[in-house]
Amino acid sequence: MTGQTGRRGFLIGTGLVAGAALGSTPAVADAQRRGGYLWLAGDHHVHSQYSNDAMYPVATQVERAARHGLSWLTITDHGNVPFATYSIPPLLADITAARRNSDVLLYTGLEWNIPAGEHTTLMLAPGRNEASLLQEFVTRFDARVNGTRDGTPANEAIAVQALKFLADAVASRRVDDALVLPNHPSRLGINSPQETRAWRDAAPGVVIGMEGAPGHQAAGLPAPGMARGRGLYDSAPSRFSFPGYPAESYRTWGGFDWTTATVGGLWDSLLAEGKPWWITTTSDGHQGCGDWMKNPVDRLDQQSYDNVPYDDQGHTFTNTGRFPDPVNAGRPVTEYSSFPPGAYNKTWVGVTHRGYREVMRAMRAGRMWACLGDLVAGLDLRVRQRGAHSGAVMGGTLRARRGDVVEVVVRVDLADRPNFAGFVPELTRVDLVVGAVTGPAADPSVFHAPQTRVVRSWDVRQRSGTVELVHRMTVDGPCYVRVRGTDGKRGAPGYHGAAVDPVGPAIDVPRQSDPWEDLWFYSNPVFVGVQR
Repeated sequence: MTGQTGRRGFLIGTGLVAGAALGSTPAVADAQRRGGYLWLAGDHHVHSQYSNDAMYPVATQVERAARHGLSWLTITDHGNVPFATYSIPPLLADITAARRNSDVLLYTGLEWNIPAGEHTTLMLAPGRNEASLLQEFVTRFDARVNGTRDGTPANEAIAVQALKFLADAVASRRVDDALVLPNHPSRLGINSPQETRAWRDAAPGVVIGMEGAPGHQAAGLPAPGMARGRGLYDSAPSRFSFPGYPAESYRTWGGFDWTTATVGGLWDSLLAEGKPWWITTTSDGHQGCGDWMKNPVDRLDQQSYDNVPYDDQGHTFTNTGRFPDPVNAGRPVTEYSSFPPGAYNKTWVGVTHRGYREVMRAMRAGRMWACLGDLVAGLDLRVRQRGAHSGAVMGGTLRARRGDVVEVVVRVDLADRPNFAGFVPELTRVDLVVGAVTGPAADPSVFHAPQTRVVRSWDVRQRSGTVELVHRMTVDGPCYVRVRGTDGKRGAPGYHGAAVDPVGPAIDVPRQSDPWEDLWFYSNPVFVGVQR
């Protein structure tokens, strides 16, 4: 059906809009008051020209993020020897300058190659020792710098040591704050359940969750796009992959990582322990699919040119730790897999006031929800005693007694303007997931929560304004609730069967999964604790 015009003027199967300029207007405002909080959209995983597979200056990434509705952003360039050797002083200088020239809250970060594991966001609060901490950390603990990538017990122990180093740095006030979130956790299968638990338990309050929906969603655009797997999830098990993961875990499901999308899966098994573990979504912004459709210069591809001189002085990424600005640099042009920051992936964080530390505190508290394609404009989830006017919000805990009737209240602000692809998304269903809190896992390799399931689904026919959905349930033990929503275009019984998840996200098949034709949002959970 490629090239046929759908009911929204959408070129079905391409992700392009008929007769419209992509990204001409941010899809949503960058800050909204709702439920007593100021909600700020952001992205904790974005690359600049200081990455060996990216291109944009820091200031350009900040401008792109603001253009697409983001209020906060973390620059997370790849850890490697050139970065550790050359990049940090000029990167910090660029970040400092960008902070002066933009209202976007801009964080210093790193896409850390965690020893024995996958890529991981390190996010630092601005302030004391920001540069020196980053320099020491990447030099001592990045797996591409110190040769600890293999999934051996010794390297796993170094990862734990690194996380304790960060926790100590925060506790001793060497740095004002630090957060860690593993990125694209299932893409290669090398983040085992036991490693994930070890990271969480090694530095509670620093390791707060994971990227529940990866970036690189534009990789799923059919030809002339990359026509690969959404999120670049199109690999298979390798030497150090966790052997218990099924083949399905190496694909996204409705654009979300399998650990998140599976009701009763790894995410739920972590929540069933009653410990915080939150999800986010990011662009993983590199080259910027989308903007190049308007400006061919932006299609510069600087991958695989680490050692190729980019000027007549013989400068390369390897001997400078950066690429030149993407203007007349003489490189070939190819498509790439990242939508601009904020154009497709948004993590919304509920803060009491605008500020660097406040955003990080709210993230740590779990007041976050993740949305693809601006499916909805706002979300509020809370659990309250029956008839009460307030209650516990995302990341919080409501205390109740056995036998109490509590209300799960979901308020959704429906989309009211075109998204980056040029159409107004339509929410068709919201699902309520409830799971029992059963305590610490006896086996750290477990990734199944058998007492978690979808307990209710609401069909949404309203097309504007705010939808309020209420579900009453009797408390018979500690539990948690979370919600997700969909445009309803693709669906299938969940990985653990229809009795657990009647119509969940369908597995994304490489070359056949247009990201604009399968939109979802996910909340973080609210816990219900039982009083004695």
